Amino acid sequence: MAYLTGFADEAADSIEDQIKATKALGWSWIESRKINGDNIHDIPEADFDKTCEALAHSGVGINCFGSAVANWASQITDDFQATIDQIERAIPRMQRLNTKMIRIMSFAVLKENAPDDQMEDERFRRLREIQSRFTDAGIVPVHENCMNYGGMGWRYTLKMVENVPGLKLVYDTGNPIFTPDYAAGEPYPRQCAWEFYENVKDHIAYVHIKDGFWNDGIVKYGFPGEGDGHVARIVKDLLDSGYNGGFSMEPHMKVVHHETATDEDKSQVRIDNYIEYGKRFMAIMEEAGHPWSAETESAPEAALALS
Repeated sequence: MAYLTGFADEAADSIEDQIKATKALGWSWIESRKINGDNIHDIPEADFDKTCEALAHSGVGINCFGSAVANWASQITDDFQATIDQIERAIPRMQRLNTKMIRIMSFAVLKENAPDDQMEDERFRRLREIQSRFTDAGIVPVHENCMNYGGMGWRYTLKMVENVPGLKLVYDTGNPIFTPDYAAGEPYPRQCAWEFYENVKDHIAYVHIKDGFWNDGIVKYGFPGEGDGHVARIVKDLLDSGYNGGFSMEPHMKVVHHETATDEDKSQVRIDNYIEYGKRFMAIMEEAGHPWSAETESAPEAALALS
């Protein structure tokens, strides 16, 4: 059975409160991205030590690093050494936490260039190097379809996988909603989450759950199953097919606070929203005929070994 996790930094800034939100759902895993505002591979060593200590006493683990490696803030024209430095910071921290998976991307889209002029050869070369460095350390990198080359459409993802043999994917159900389909020609329509999924399914090792609508140039995020991400359909198809990887919550919901609310009130609203998001996703699994339970969920390492 698939295991459940999420970007708990959307629930809270501190690792203590991220653990609190995770345990409130009955879950055992966090996909760690930011802790107190900085990515886990960039926080000071003393803060990382405190993070490890908090996790060790909680029974909650880190199944994946939601890293910034080759993400949308990195240009393919940037010095590659900056990416290598991120990798070298991430690996020993992942090994200390016994985390076997890391989210990566394929560098930002060159907006000033045509879709067929994206320095593909250099991207693929760098991705092969990124993958090699992680796999040599016993870590599985998974590529996310975000605001990057691979996220330009499923055709680009498949070309990337063909040129980076063995590369696995983390499929984000919500990103196609607001991302142009660069293979369709101008004016670029938004992508279809189901079409993207169908074409890359064989390479998926992990899934980010996000949902929402695209309306007049603005994306509005909401609870899973209530948008155009085809979340329920994708989840059922995966589970019916025997998928035992992770489903990671990434709400991206903008909670509106009253100006008079205290910081404590605002913090609790974030935690409550994250918990509600997780509960609604578990309801989707149950409706699909695959109810989640802590006793039957797979271990992240086992899921990767079978993907």
